[in-house]
Amino acid sequence: MAGIIILIVLGIVLFVIEFMLVPGVTVAGIGGLILTVLGVYRAFDNYGTTTGTWVLIGTVILSVFVIAFSLRARTWKKFMLNVNVEGSVGEEIIRDGIKKGDSGEALTRLAPMGKIMIKGKVREARSIEGYIDEHKQIEVVSVEGTVIKVRKTV
Repeated sequence: MAGIIILIVLGIVLFVIEFMLVPGVTVAGIGGLILTVLGVYRAFDNYGTTTGTWVLIGTVILSVFVIAFSLRARTWKKFMLNVNVEGSVGEEIIRDGIKKGDSGEALTRLAPMGKIMIKGKVREARSIEGYIDEHKQIEVVSVEGTVIKVRKTV
């Protein structure tokens, strides 16, 4: 009987691994199904219909309980990363004071995106007037969130 219990418990553990850790249908899920069915089958085969039925009912109840317990948020709180990420993209653009009318130089070819040097800082920018070759003078046309739009100065 210990072998049957071990098979069923291992099957349920593999089901939990399948549901919680490994996405999709994998070896864990298939192995869990095989071990659980094998354990119930062996209970029917070795101990008869009455004991096999009780083992099947117990397996279903235990499976539902373990899966419900595993899905609770507090169960997985111990495994979660509890770090708050603060900050946002583009704060340095505002902090550096890049604004319309500022001038700089294209460090790479803007086709239409590329790197520019403006106020001593390297930033990514978008050309609004086609391509701009490297080492050409540029002017900021607008700053919209994190996007710096530039054009070539004549």
